[in-house]
Amino acid sequence: MAISKEQRRENDERVKADIAEYGCHVISVFDPEGKEPTFSYSVGIQESCGAPEAIVIGVRPELGHAMINEYKDQVRRNGRFARGVLYSGFLEGFSIYVEPAKPSRLTEYTLGCDRHYKGKSYEVVQLIYPTTSGIWPWQAGASEWFKTNQRMLGRVRPNRP
Repeated sequence: MAISKEQRRENDERVKADIAEYGCHVISVFDPEGKEPTFSYSVGIQESCGAPEAIVIGVRPELGHAMINEYKDQVRRNGRFARGVLYSGFLEGFSIYVEPAKPSRLTEYTLGCDRHYKGKSYEVVQLIYPTTSGIWPWQAGASEWFKTNQRMLGRVRPNRP
């Protein structure tokens, strides 16, 4: 479904307004046929906070939105996130892991960032979460379903946890 130039302009204005008011705009994308996992990502965190944009794959849009806003809020309070560190405050009772995404793996995901930054480079980190049993997607006990629904956009096997 194509959108008109007017709709695109209105969307661009909404993105800019959200960045000015909230520090970012969050976009959630889902496959209506349910074949691909839902994902959410930020637009504007690099601009407003000087830190990478964030993406989370495989969670409901509401949860993805909340996780990205928590990332933005923690960046504002504490600065950039470090690779190889577990962070709390995103999911009740569970830590998350932040992994830089490889630009070559983002082509299907962050089209809103591409549009907003107009050819300028931007960084993205993936917010990675464990199962409710505490298993990470790269660990031996992770199911194929879990690995597929939380594709790794950075290193496939991070050093931690």
